[in-house]
Amino acid sequence: QVQLVESGGGLVQAGGSLRLSCVHSGSFLDIKVMGWYRQAPGRQRELVADISLGGITNYADSVKGRFTASRDIAKNTLYLQMNSLKPEDTAVYYCRVDWRGTTNYWGQGTQVTVSS
Repeated sequence: QVQLVESGGGLVQAGGSLRLSCVHSGSFLDIKVMGWYRQAPGRQRELVADISLGGITNYADSVKGRFTASRDIAKNTLYLQMNSLKPEDTAVYYCRVDWRGTTNYWGQGTQVTVSS
């Protein structure tokens, strides 16, 4: 069982920045992919950004150039730096881990609200 603990959400004005963190248990070598998803009210959960074991990042078109996913292997932590935030970025953000290519684990979610 992999535990994921997210933090860093909050309320920010449009144009502002936030950094999300996701601390995971276990070894990063067992993680095939880890990433961030978000779900806005009335909408499906969607991929925001992810990082493969090899360090390759992938971003949704809507956040390219504004968001940056990174990881600190020594701290077992995944980050999402969000800049130039827009009201449409408002959502609950979830951390996800693909464990050994067999099991998906999700964090509890953290609310991000961007006011106009």
